Amino acid sequence: MITLACTGSQFGLPEASPYVTKTEIHLRMAGLAYKKVPAMPNASPKGQLPFIEDAGELVADSTFIRAHIERKYGVDLDAGLDPVQRAQAWAIERMLENQLGWVSTWFRFMVPENFEKGPSHWFDGAPEAMRGQLRKGLLESVGTNLRAVGVSRHAPEEIAGLGERSLSALSSLLGDKPFLFGERPTGTDAVAFSILAGMLTPFFDSPLRRKAEGYANLTAYTARMMARFYPDHPWHTPAH
Repeated sequence: MITLACTGSQFGLPEASPYVTKTEIHLRMAGLAYKKVPAMPNASPKGQLPFIEDAGELVADSTFIRAHIERKYGVDLDAGLDPVQRAQAWAIERMLENQLGWVSTWFRFMVPENFEKGPSHWFDGAPEAMRGQLRKGLLESVGTNLRAVGVSRHAPEEIAGLGERSLSALSSLLGDKPFLFGERPTGTDAVAFSILAGMLTPFFDSPLRRKAEGYANLTAYTARMMARFYPDHPWHTPAH
């Protein structure tokens, strides 16, 4: 059985990490049996979650995990898509993970109120004398990454504006379809859902969340994906 290293349910989400969520949905789409085990990023071959253990083989990073399960188990999570749609799927994934995901991370970590009520509690189990330094180290590490990808070089309102451009693009791509490419979800839907759910959870407040709530088709889509893949997880859908 596959073992999925995870973060666990937090922040009103079935998984705190959108990338663990993505991988879990890919495993469910593939119909593969798995178990979840909480882990720290430093246990991963690439220093980040998620990673899986499959018959003694460790595979890290959600994109490479997907490639592994498709190759090993003969699964195509994009079955039915033509070459152009597959290219579009990859472009959508890159927009979501390499832009919108980082923007969402900025509001989760760099807004002091959100950091204090959320990620700072990851170290509550550490010795009290170490907690402050551990929290500071996490914030500095995330801040360094956010600056490296360019997000933290902008003013908060500019960051929110960049996020809204991606939300608007995603809303237009989805339109009135149930899923991004039609009547059934594909691999890209796992990515879109994981980023949107992390942004829309009422646990954190941000202008980005309020912008996302303004797209009725995206909030309905997120609720649809939640009901399909996490039917037992309570979820709040904004009223329109």
